[in-house]
Amino acid sequence: MKSVLFAALLTATVAQAQDQQPVTIDLTAKGAPIASTMWGVFFEDINLGADGGIYAELIKNRSFEFYKPLMGWKTLGTQKKEGSFLVINRGLAAEKNPRFLRIQLNNAGAGTLGLENEGFRGMGLKEKLPYNFSCWYQLEGKAAILQLELLDETDQVIGKSSLQLPASSDWRKLETSLVSQTTSPKGKIRIWIEGDGQLDLDMISLFPTDTWKGRKGGLRADMVQMLADLKPGFVRFPGGCIVEGHELDTRYQWKKTVGPVEERQVIVNRWNTEFAHRSAPDYFQSFGLGFFEYFQMAEDIGAAPLPILNCGMACQFNTAELAPLDQLDTYIQDALDLIEFANGDISTQWGKLRAEMGHPLPFNLKYMGVGNENWGPQYVERLKLFTTALKAKHPEIEIISSAGPFSNGELFDYLNKELRALPADLIDEHYYRKPEWFLQNARRYDTYDRKGPKIFAGEYASHVEGNLQADKRNNWHAALSEAAFMTGLERNADIVRMASYAPLFAHIEGWQWNPDLIWVDNLQSVGSPSYYVQKLFSTNRGTNILTAVQAGQPLAGKDSLYVSSVWDETSKEVIVKMVNAGPVAVQLPIVFKGKPKQKGHIQVYTLHSDSLTASNSLTSPRLVAPIVSSMPVSKKDLKANLPPHSFVVYRIPMK
Repeated sequence: MKSVLFAALLTATVAQAQDQQPVTIDLTAKGAPIASTMWGVFFEDINLGADGGIYAELIKNRSFEFYKPLMGWKTLGTQKKEGSFLVINRGLAAEKNPRFLRIQLNNAGAGTLGLENEGFRGMGLKEKLPYNFSCWYQLEGKAAILQLELLDETDQVIGKSSLQLPASSDWRKLETSLVSQTTSPKGKIRIWIEGDGQLDLDMISLFPTDTWKGRKGGLRADMVQMLADLKPGFVRFPGGCIVEGHELDTRYQWKKTVGPVEERQVIVNRWNTEFAHRSAPDYFQSFGLGFFEYFQMAEDIGAAPLPILNCGMACQFNTAELAPLDQLDTYIQDALDLIEFANGDISTQWGKLRAEMGHPLPFNLKYMGVGNENWGPQYVERLKLFTTALKAKHPEIEIISSAGPFSNGELFDYLNKELRALPADLIDEHYYRKPEWFLQNARRYDTYDRKGPKIFAGEYASHVEGNLQADKRNNWHAALSEAAFMTGLERNADIVRMASYAPLFAHIEGWQWNPDLIWVDNLQSVGSPSYYVQKLFSTNRGTNILTAVQAGQPLAGKDSLYVSSVWDETSKEVIVKMVNAGPVAVQLPIVFKGKPKQKGHIQVYTLHSDSLTASNSLTSPRLVAPIVSSMPVSKKDLKANLPPHSFVVYRIPMK
């Protein structure tokens, strides 16, 4: 009986879906402009996103500053005995980098004393690629030699070099290079030390030479390229809960992430032990990727920088520590100084530092977030102090204010009221919800006050429930529901100015949170189906909203269909984004009000899978990826073909 009823229901659904009324797109008047920042990316050092991820350093704990100073290292050799390796802690005498490794050499020869570093879940080594090795050292005694060996996952030597260390009573930096003869996804480095005397080592480093733009000590090119391909309007950094810290001592402090790399103070990553089932005791922040590098990366990929700063509140899900209001000046001054670092003249203190780091021109900062997912009256009173100070000196900077961690409920309602009364420039709303929520909330912003603050959809991701592997949660069901919701963001681009999926990166062996937009191992990166949804929106942004209605109403869930449309003034094209979240194919007629003349060929981008549980992987990176096709313009009304469970984009050229 149930199967008969289901068959009858399916037949009715098919008939209903195949008999769609046309969608009318009004070309007689362009709607509100779409902000260049409409679609961006959110970066946080979670899931080995920075150290062990986009920051290309291969050596873990290079400066011996982890709470276990030799974590990641193994001491080796036939001469090894008590006292051969000592960790020296200089304390306040060298507060930013107090520890180094002291090695006692006694006519050490080949294979007698050595070190081995395991990297971050191994080291990704590539065939024929040179690697830059460097270290800081001081040596009492005769010259020493470092014999360097790259190892594969079976401990076979696949690359060699050596580095001569002349005697030196002061700290010196030396470097050399060595080439890997084969590719290894889980390599290591071994350092044999030969010589006599007392050798101190610090900041032992190994970088690939194929970094983004070839910068020494730079970023993983494949991961940055994944971001560049999105053509994002902004990059939000450094988070996320990283901004708040588990307690105030571990909050993100941007001033400690700029200047010489060897003077950036390592701290524990707040995701280190956040989740008992995904504990990562070796997860720290070296800040080799610091605020200068964030600004530089944003500039490289043509995105506006969007830094988020601590407002004197630690994570309220953890300690909820507060800086007293009468001690908030330091936090506010950090915000003012950051604007100077980004935009100030080189004659200023922080503008001068930016220039010394290699960027004399300003970074053109326009936005700043105050607090991340903070809530309650304590947040509002701190936000008001920040706003007063920032607007007094820099009225040109737009301030992003937190609406808390939830998209509705008591905490959200309180903040929404208070922020609108302020009034805030942009309100940062977050939603980590089930696919059904995204499908049901495509009209969320249709009724928002058009005269109120603008909206930043700062963190969102569709969370499929069930006992799934981490990357399998990034399936087509999740991505399809996000696409449906994003048509609502685009339709309301007059008030929604920014939107970004979160989190961004996840190492397949080092994640704490899922789902995530891009998955990586030590050598490869792969976009999830959600990545391709983001890409289709961001690379087809357009310049103005166009009204698209069916029977006078936005198509936002009726018959499981969702539609938004924009005009691209540069290419003179109408861009129509359509989601069919239902199980049957649909032909959706599209008519244009204003009788414009179409010309040329229509470009069609189809993102689709027969299985809602389909997901991409490192072995099948494009299982769910856009298929590009074209069709000639017809004199008849256009009928868009929407496969079941599909997201389709039409670019229609117009005279």
